[in-house]
Amino acid sequence: MKLSVFNGRLDEVDYFDLMMLDIYGSIRSVTVPKGQISDQLLREGIGFDASNFGFADVSKSDMVAIPDMDTAFTEERPDGVVLHALCDVVAMDGGLFEAYPRFVIRKTMQHLRSQGLADDARFLMELEFHVFEDVNYATDYAHSYYRLQSAEGIGPDYYDLPRFNIHRGYHRPYPDDRYFDLRNKIVRSMSQVGIPVKYHHHEVGAAQLEVELDFLSAPEAADKVAIAKWIVRNVATANGLFVTFMPKPIDNSPGNGMHAHQYLVKDGRTIFAGDGACGLSPTALSYTAGLLAHSLTGSLLSFSNPSTNSYKRLVPGYEAPVRASFARASREAAVRIPGYLKKGEERIEFRTGDAMANCHYFLAAMLLAGLDGVGRRLDPEKEGFADPATAKRFPLNLNQVIEGLRQDQQYLHASFPAELIELWLRVKEDEAAHVYHAPTPEEYELYFNA
Repeated sequence: MKLSVFNGRLDEVDYFDLMMLDIYGSIRSVTVPKGQISDQLLREGIGFDASNFGFADVSKSDMVAIPDMDTAFTEERPDGVVLHALCDVVAMDGGLFEAYPRFVIRKTMQHLRSQGLADDARFLMELEFHVFEDVNYATDYAHSYYRLQSAEGIGPDYYDLPRFNIHRGYHRPYPDDRYFDLRNKIVRSMSQVGIPVKYHHHEVGAAQLEVELDFLSAPEAADKVAIAKWIVRNVATANGLFVTFMPKPIDNSPGNGMHAHQYLVKDGRTIFAGDGACGLSPTALSYTAGLLAHSLTGSLLSFSNPSTNSYKRLVPGYEAPVRASFARASREAAVRIPGYLKKGEERIEFRTGDAMANCHYFLAAMLLAGLDGVGRRLDPEKEGFADPATAKRFPLNLNQVIEGLRQDQQYLHASFPAELIELWLRVKEDEAAHVYHAPTPEEYELYFNA
């Protein structure tokens, strides 16, 4: 991809692609040709049907997408230059659409600042994903299957090639790492549109990769994750490859998380460093306790791990946390305090989430859970969160976390409209029913001839 930050010259643009976010956090878009691009379009936006985005029923579905030109970037394509921009969404009467992901995270930041606790919340997001040379899958009432192929030794076309152990890919260099050049192309494209990348590397599993972004304010971090996922898929497609951010695409292999490093800032300085447990301040400890308390109910997990597949990753033995715990340098803990940081640089890493999350809702829910912990002065040690080996287990299926959200949602009301939470519950209940009611090939293996 040949991308660049928009230079402000509309006369150099052939198409304007207005990008909106659906309820899942995925990008949708509508494209306007050159003759229809105008300053009026930039100010007033364009109408669209939000019911197809999962937000509204058909009787209240007309919305207006207004481009946020601070997010604009251009792409050179065979048929001309395309201008892309994320959009805000308003109702036809001009009122804000409060369930829209970008609005929810902004309202959460307003709530944060209104508390007087902090001026900003900074997040570093890790994007983990799998890459395949070929993917086939299908399901209907009479059959169900998937088949994967990777040059790193997955699938029958590659079984006879030299390969490393499927669980020993962490930081492998090329030539074992078959996707080094692909990651370089991904990172170059991200850098061209202002997405800061800290580094990239091969992950633990075969065909599993990671691109780690750098710290950004919460709303920008969420925007950049949405665009970064779009870039990853486009670069992979241009190179004849397939990408998935599924938490657990391969059985008996490490899964993909979306770890969220974070800290709060007041007057330009972190307020998470201190002299308490793991080098954290009282604020950071209470914030951590809030994250873990609302994860333990399942409520926060309904936004951080919102798919049935999420709970195939959250199993013991693969560095995926299954207990409500915090610890320094432990990858078993749901909240890890990196051990390599200098005194005064402490932050926390929420390791539970994955990229099935709508990142805007995920970050907003985390912030609200943490602020609730601060407001209640929760102590993570007194709450039983200090030992990863003995801490209580999370609810580990989608139905359980949905019920957790139904029972534990008051802390979210500062920025999540009640209607959005009810809609989220219905959407996730439908997903759970769709998956859990269907027999699987594994069940045929176990039970067909029993």
